[in-house]
Amino acid sequence: MSNTDLKIVFLGTPEFAVESLRRILNAGHNIVGVVTMPDKPAGRGHKMYQSPVKEFAVANGLKLMQPVKLKDPDFIEELRSLEADLFVVIAFRMLPEVVWTMPRLGTFNLHASLLPRYRGAAPINWAVINGDTETGVTTFFLKHEIDTGDIIAQERIEILPTDNVGDVHDRLMILGADLTIKTINDIIDGTLSPIPQDQLTGDSEPTPAPKIFKETCRIDWNSPAEKIHNLVRGLSPYPAAWSSLHDGESEIGAVKIFETRILSTYDNADLNHAIENEDRSAMNPNPGKIYIDGNRLYVDTGDGLKIEILSLQSPGKRRMPTPDFLRGSRLSSPRFE
Repeated sequence: MSNTDLKIVFLGTPEFAVESLRRILNAGHNIVGVVTMPDKPAGRGHKMYQSPVKEFAVANGLKLMQPVKLKDPDFIEELRSLEADLFVVIAFRMLPEVVWTMPRLGTFNLHASLLPRYRGAAPINWAVINGDTETGVTTFFLKHEIDTGDIIAQERIEILPTDNVGDVHDRLMILGADLTIKTINDIIDGTLSPIPQDQLTGDSEPTPAPKIFKETCRIDWNSPAEKIHNLVRGLSPYPAAWSSLHDGESEIGAVKIFETRILSTYDNADLNHAIENEDRSAMNPNPGKIYIDGNRLYVDTGDGLKIEILSLQSPGKRRMPTPDFLRGSRLSSPRFE
């Protein structure tokens, strides 16, 4: 079977999916349809938002479908009329059985984790939030339960201590496109040997990666410094960790925090010595308490270490380095809650 003989329907929504769609198209495969989410109003002006996958499909003249309901009879009939051999799913909605069982060669999904770890909507975020040092991408055939199908192939990358979720996302997007093309080629060649997830050994225990909500992003300053630092990394640049900033009795509002640095025990001692003359309580951790030293800002955490905030965004303002933030503020007794 040649690339043009295999008829593919691609289902996806965000930027992460676009790179794989681009690679499938550039490889000369026959994409007979693209399915993505309906347009929806977004932002203050309620301008209609088009998914990145839609923008790519339209720009490249690909047949586009945007069903509101995936069980809609008209959509099912249209999808079936394409007579596709294979469906490729990347970062899309949960598919009904009538859809994923339709193509003769099956439906495979690209997932941004080393399954069975991090099943769910936000695998990249949770890998960084949990301080993992490794992650990867997996292709697998769909089955009834989400992210539980037989594994086709996996590729791994290191999560560096300096990485945030945006860094990891971008590397996995490229790695995932490579794996998507390899998987399609192996399907064409008939060389697949899928492995049930429960047959995997090692440290690959099933773990959840639930959707990220606003409260997920709120910093608990009673937590250890490393846990807070990883939360910030795992949510930066989007949707961003946040905390409510107070100055005395006044609440300034929710501040997004994008970059942090954990002070070592040595750094902590130096900082405490520098500020103890004006605040002798500095030697005793007070989670959420803010210390300002020139153009630098530090916060007490639950394990006695302080975190330095390197960039942040106050309500109604743009993201900025901490020195710029401090130049425009008049904080007297600030703390995060």
